[in-house]
Amino acid sequence: MLSINLEDAVEDLAMKPLTTALIAGGLLVAGAGAYHLRPDWFALRDTEVVALQGPAETVPSPVPPVTSAPETTGVATSGTAAASAVVPAEPVPMLAPAVPNYRAIVKQAGPAVVGINVEGMHRTSAEDFGLPPGAENDPFFEFFRGLPGFQGRGRGAPSVPFRGQGSGFIISPDGIILTNAHVVREAKAVTVKLSDRREFTAKVLGSDMVTDIAVLRIDAKNLPTVRLGNPKQVEVGDPVLAIGSPFGLEQTATQGIVSAKGRSLPGDAVVPFIQTDAAVNPGNSGGPLFDGSGQVIGINAQIYSQSGGYQGLAFAIPIDVALKVKDQIVATGRAQHARLGVTVQELNQALAESFGLPRAEGALVASVAPNSAAAAAGLKSGDVIAQVDGQAIGRSGELSSVIGMSAPGERVTLKVWRDRAWRNIEVKLGSAEEPPRAAAQNDPAGAGDPLGLALRPLTPQERRQAKVDRGMLVEQVGGPAARAGIEPGDVLIAINGRPVQSLETVKGVLGGKPKSVALLVQRDGERIFVPVNLG
Repeated sequence: MLSINLEDAVEDLAMKPLTTALIAGGLLVAGAGAYHLRPDWFALRDTEVVALQGPAETVPSPVPPVTSAPETTGVATSGTAAASAVVPAEPVPMLAPAVPNYRAIVKQAGPAVVGINVEGMHRTSAEDFGLPPGAENDPFFEFFRGLPGFQGRGRGAPSVPFRGQGSGFIISPDGIILTNAHVVREAKAVTVKLSDRREFTAKVLGSDMVTDIAVLRIDAKNLPTVRLGNPKQVEVGDPVLAIGSPFGLEQTATQGIVSAKGRSLPGDAVVPFIQTDAAVNPGNSGGPLFDGSGQVIGINAQIYSQSGGYQGLAFAIPIDVALKVKDQIVATGRAQHARLGVTVQELNQALAESFGLPRAEGALVASVAPNSAAAAAGLKSGDVIAQVDGQAIGRSGELSSVIGMSAPGERVTLKVWRDRAWRNIEVKLGSAEEPPRAAAQNDPAGAGDPLGLALRPLTPQERRQAKVDRGMLVEQVGGPAARAGIEPGDVLIAINGRPVQSLETVKGVLGGKPKSVALLVQRDGERIFVPVNLG
């Protein structure tokens, strides 16, 4: 059987793990560590500004430690008798105002942090060799077979063996462990190594790629456990500590602060990540992130890096998100996520003014999927969703997170801004068989003669190709529309919420001499609102 070093083979992948699991390349492929986000994929946004806080006080854990769980089914491969029963520890006191007692946190929580080794078969693809996705389906790809680095790509060898590493932590004395889903993805054998050198074969109870959470179980009792905290009580600037096995170096501790909260990342719209500057590297994936009192507030999952190693930005999955997924997996073996069925984009000040909103807050609906929960409830393009069951939606990513962590079939009430008035819309959420679509990015644009657009009606063939029943084609563009980013070939669907049937619709809106207009345009099959400043 052919074996290759995938750590070298996948250097150029866009999403890469923090550990060396799944493809031994750790941070270089989805496998056993946090994903590596390339700079060209990543755009900082949603920066939170908070007032400086005074010295932090010790806060008892709002989530009580787990003291019992169902009987385990894993099989121990080695190890001595189980340790004596563990009494839940008290919060770690601060050594001085706002200075965590890191030494005490590591001594208390370290025994509950584990190393994870995985083995399996990885199905290779063109991306593993630095080629565009799907290139292996191109007939010309056959010419590459047999070249150095491409051996084993024949029809009889679609997969190669791999070994990887990651981290995890024990949340139940009888062997329930949390880690990242990408740590154990494709794994055929999973071994858990405790801090006292005992090793156990772990059973994967289930994993959820949407949130990147996996639940393992080992056959052991009276194990040390971590204390679980409340990430909602953590503020930007609070101290944090990460423990894991970077590069396979067990029980490594690194410290930093919370850099931001509620961060949305490409392809991870459901998870409101905690951003930190604690050093996280390949092998840290799945390990715990502690607050200053020694409570777990997150699971280290991704990093931003140009080199494949730590560069100051790490991202953790909030522990409350992980526990919701864990409960579903333990109960049913899988996690389910709700789906609304809308594509949303961020509001900026220009768009907010064009819709008559005083502030740029909420999620702007760019399109509604046919036969979706949103369509059944009557949501429309141009609606601004400001609340879900009374919970404020400040940015578009927050809507994706709230809906994604809801249950299919659940009924929610949306507070929606439409036609310059508020209304409540009740929606019965659907089921998401795959991760929600990423939020559309803001893209300036405009419409009309004073806008600098030359428009013409669509031909019947163009309507069929664009799959629209109305709209006008942009043939030439200049002036405000060009500065906003409108391009020839765009289809103008609506202006300020009014469907565009002809030039008269555009002229009618511009006749009111608005300072700005919001255009709904379709480009490459996607719809997006774009603001145009006419002042």
